[in-house]
Amino acid sequence: MRYDLVVIGTGPGGHGAAIQAAKLGKKVAVVEKRQVVGGSAVNTGTIPSKTFREAAMYLTGYLQREMYGLSYRVKDNITIDDLTFRCEQIIRDSIDVLKDQFARNDVELVFGEASFVQPHRLRIQMADGSYEELEADYFVIATGSTPAHSMNVPVNQKTIVDSDGILSLDRIPRRLTVVGAGAIGIEYASVFAILGVKVTLVDMREDILEFIDHEILQALIYNMRQNGVTFRLGEEVTEVVEKGNRVVAHTKSRKTIRSEFLLYTVGRVGATEGLNLEALGLEVDRRERIPVNHHYQSTVEHIYAVGDVIGAPALASTSMEQGRLATSHAFGLPTQVSNELLPIGIYTVPEISLVGQTEETLTRNEVPYEFGVARYRETARGKIIGDPTGMLKLLFHSKSRKLLGVHIIGERASELVHIGQVAMATGAGLDFFVDNVFNYPTLAECYKVAALDAFNKLA
Repeated sequence: MRYDLVVIGTGPGGHGAAIQAAKLGKKVAVVEKRQVVGGSAVNTGTIPSKTFREAAMYLTGYLQREMYGLSYRVKDNITIDDLTFRCEQIIRDSIDVLKDQFARNDVELVFGEASFVQPHRLRIQMADGSYEELEADYFVIATGSTPAHSMNVPVNQKTIVDSDGILSLDRIPRRLTVVGAGAIGIEYASVFAILGVKVTLVDMREDILEFIDHEILQALIYNMRQNGVTFRLGEEVTEVVEKGNRVVAHTKSRKTIRSEFLLYTVGRVGATEGLNLEALGLEVDRRERIPVNHHYQSTVEHIYAVGDVIGAPALASTSMEQGRLATSHAFGLPTQVSNELLPIGIYTVPEISLVGQTEETLTRNEVPYEFGVARYRETARGKIIGDPTGMLKLLFHSKSRKLLGVHIIGERASELVHIGQVAMATGAGLDFFVDNVFNYPTLAECYKVAALDAFNKLA
């Protein structure tokens, strides 16, 4: 059958590409390898991990402990089933919403494994072993990524798991080793810690999450240590073995780390295996990712790629936008690609979010700036929600007074950051925040407090 566009993958990137094409009146099909839509974002990654965090925060009464004491719990003896029950419900609802959106926009869903047989033809192997072929003028590859594995770490998805298997544990462990202090590893380490798990976080780098403002990162590490996380930075895991009912990790410095389970989360690789890209002359990099230009167009003109399969920033939010932009470009719709103000949210405990430049980048580039800080504990809303550790930092150009960066640690950080994002996009600066009124009591009020702090330094 012939289509205007065939999209491979139903995650955020594939969803954005397909719906945009449908809105343009194009005939669209989406091929999904799994028997459910949503990709890793809905089924194993973004949605379940953030829901798991929310369930842990609620059931442990974490934010209420400031008021009711460290022993406060919504539920004693929390089980893994208590936590994953909420995840399963949200996953089902998210899948249902996506299926409804595809149906309402007349996007045809095809379940099976896709591989290219010709530049404009895909072969789909169905679950029953039969084949179907689809032809299209354009293709968008949105197959996402999979966890990277190592020969030294025998992932079995039982006691040694990757990020796809972490929520399938049969119980909440007393001890957990997390290898890899990227966003995924540090998120899970912080969440398991508030459940009372003794977590050891190992990474071969001395400096982690280097894109985060140093002061914010140090605050995160301090809070995680307070919650029981042990950091082993600058340590390389050389071997992981099972001994009895323990998983033992050996490091290059000859340390031994024992735990009930181990989470291995050291990077991800593009999910391009099986697509037969070689038949098109389309090469991938060493991480199996597809190189693209600024329109998300591969070296084969009619084939686009978006999302995790092309690498950084590899966020669900950016993937969806990339899909929309790729389809728009394919069908001649004017597009404007902007990567300057991408908000980043890291759902640790406490939460982190940022947009714009850091103090480190401004200093390196010799940009004159001043900063202002607001602390949650100094605001009424911060006290009401029970988060005494939160902080919002604003960076302003010393001369133009324009807002250059927003850095937040604390509850609702990933929501709060968008006020700063809009201000930066519209050119608003210090005086905007000083002269305007914010609802009271709200966390948004932190913007005015931080701006006044910077104003007093510049006065």
